[in-house]
Amino acid sequence: MRRSFLPTSQDGRLDAAHKRGFWRIESLASQVLFSYHIHPVPAKIISHIFGRHPMKRFAVLLVILAVVGVASTVFAQTSTTSEEKSLEQTLQDLSADAARAYVSPIVSGFGANLNSGWFHRAPRSTMFGLDLEFGIVGMGTFFKDEHKKFSASGSFRFNSSQAMQLAQGATSNTTAQTAIRDEILKQSFNVSFSGPTITGAKNDSLKVIFAQRNIVVNSQTYTLPGQTFVTPVVGFLEDAKAIPLVAPQLTIGTFLGSQFTFRYVPDIDLEDFGKIKYFGFGVQHNPGVWFGDILPLELSASFFTQALEAGSVFKTKATAFGVNASKRLGWGFLNITPYAGFMVESSSMEFTYDYVFETNVGTQKQQVKFELTGENKTRITAGVSVKVLIVNINADYNWSKYNSASVGVMFII
Repeated sequence: MRRSFLPTSQDGRLDAAHKRGFWRIESLASQVLFSYHIHPVPAKIISHIFGRHPMKRFAVLLVILAVVGVASTVFAQTSTTSEEKSLEQTLQDLSADAARAYVSPIVSGFGANLNSGWFHRAPRSTMFGLDLEFGIVGMGTFFKDEHKKFSASGSFRFNSSQAMQLAQGATSNTTAQTAIRDEILKQSFNVSFSGPTITGAKNDSLKVIFAQRNIVVNSQTYTLPGQTFVTPVVGFLEDAKAIPLVAPQLTIGTFLGSQFTFRYVPDIDLEDFGKIKYFGFGVQHNPGVWFGDILPLELSASFFTQALEAGSVFKTKATAFGVNASKRLGWGFLNITPYAGFMVESSSMEFTYDYVFETNVGTQKQQVKFELTGENKTRITAGVSVKVLIVNINADYNWSKYNSASVGVMFII
């Protein structure tokens, strides 16, 4: 059952006005940000951060709607229920080799989102002019079936129960079984992994496939049988079809045919989770300012870069550069502007977590830190922008290995 994030009074009751207001906001958040058949995600997004601080839930939710809603919650550390784990808790059950393959789709998904929604028109070919626009950009990257499962190989440490199961298959001698179990717990083994990625199904579990091998204990050789172990690691985002992101955006121009775009969020401290930090900037330059209007459209060279940090779990960076063009049809106060672009892009994400495993002398923790690169290398963008008075609404689609879409609502002065 979905947990309510409504604040309560000291006696645990809510007045009717509070109930109606908060339910409208929660419903709006789900409908606006998660309309692409990804209904399991909002419940996790809202509850993973806001589990324990009722009065902060409403304020922070509004910030998330306007800023980086998904980034902070996908990696939150507070569980929805005692049965559900946060991503960091899920990663604690995974060795580095398994974790890399498990989180891979989210790296490309966030990278594609961060590189989306930066432009909806090329700047004018004027030396100086006042163009100011500000508003909200929403992005969503879509996942295919191939992003829902993975197979990999690497090192893995068995827990006490798994080690005893292997030992029991090697001998019927109970004393020897204990010695074999302890020897297994002292070391890591090369295994194969198969199961859901972070975007996979919740009813699918990660399997650890162990091939038969010999082990020496007290100068005696035993044969550990090949076995497959089912772990509690499942698809964290519950078969998500897409992952959304929302950011505020400000564009200022025009100076020597250039306009400058910024995305910025002041540090938001979410206590147990840590701080959310986000900053990005970009520039578009229209070379027509130097050569005159020799083309029937506006053309610009573009560069955008940004960095997002969420608590201690992950940091991500994304950069894109290329060319884009647009053609305004209509008047200054009422027009439609088709636009398109070709961008070369890159993204990376750095993860840090504690791998928790059992040894023959007790439970140990090992810090794991690795960086993955997003799969998107280039993208083609096509979209349309509509302006009525000072309000501009645009939508576009991006074709790449991970396809994405963006929608922006801007106020233009």
